[in-house]
Amino acid sequence: MIRSLLIALSLAALLGRAVADDAPKLGTNEAEIAALGARHDLKLDDPMAVFTYVLGSLPERVRVHPTENHYYFWFVLNGTRYAGNIKIDAHLRSEGKIVFSYYEDRPPWLSDKDGPALILGAEQGVGVEKLDALAYRVSYQGRNVTFALNDLSQVKPPAAALAPDDKFIGPVFDESGVRFFLLFNTRLKIFHYVLDETVPPADIFEPAPVGAGRIVIGKRTGFAFYRDQQRPRSIMIGAYRPNVLANNYFDGPFDQMPDNFVEGDSFRDAIVAVEPEMKGKINRYGRMADGSRFAVAPYMEYDDPKDLAVFHRCATNPRIPKDRTAACFALPLEGKHDRTARPIALQGSR
Repeated sequence: MIRSLLIALSLAALLGRAVADDAPKLGTNEAEIAALGARHDLKLDDPMAVFTYVLGSLPERVRVHPTENHYYFWFVLNGTRYAGNIKIDAHLRSEGKIVFSYYEDRPPWLSDKDGPALILGAEQGVGVEKLDALAYRVSYQGRNVTFALNDLSQVKPPAAALAPDDKFIGPVFDESGVRFFLLFNTRLKIFHYVLDETVPPADIFEPAPVGAGRIVIGKRTGFAFYRDQQRPRSIMIGAYRPNVLANNYFDGPFDQMPDNFVEGDSFRDAIVAVEPEMKGKINRYGRMADGSRFAVAPYMEYDDPKDLAVFHRCATNPRIPKDRTAACFALPLEGKHDRTARPIALQGSR
């Protein structure tokens, strides 16, 4: 009897441990307050000291999910939160260099304060070694960390999701965890971010109060999509403006281009087709000489879900030809993107 009871208790303990191992990670206010109250000595005005701390805090191998190859991090120092990233830049890594940046992570009501942003390589004692097509070892002062980039080379949009004039630029994995297909319509000269629904989306979508059920919004991300009436796809039409102002993980996929998977000059050519004045000013990744990037953000920065009604009014407008309906789901790349913005299809022919 006692032996049976011990066996039963052991099985229950094992079962409980198995459930706990598979359970979501629990966060507590107690732990957060303890982190805020702790005091540490880290010289924030010494970028290499911060880089030493960050690299030394990482495991020997990490996975870089976002497709623009940013490995994001954050830490709390003496009651203040800081954030930053190590970027295995698609161009610079071939020169044995990476980008390292960090800054004080301020709330939207407080003005941003820029932090250091450095290009690190052999001159600073930082080694960048290519291990294979999508893996790089970064070394500094005896510490080695392998950054495994996200391999989406086999990810393609379903044929049914493409319009006849759509060209697939590449897959996008946003830092929010949401995956997209970046498309360019060569006839209408518009970009679309189409939700990758070949995998379970990293969000739960709720119908917006406008759009007759066609507009849905992510409960976690605030990303808004229009369920296309002509083909099975969901096109991004909005990012929640407070997230854009906060520059957080939900500010939209404009900063996560498919750098590792762009074929030739296809991305640059698409940008130039929309904005001819960019010819000769950007490289194949859409970057300018100063390192800044031409922003491909054809969606609205909305404050209220009702702001998105304009997309449905456009899509159901009988005066807009069906072969131009796709232009109802894209804003001009230059100009306003707030609630007063209007889709390209409502702005006449291009």
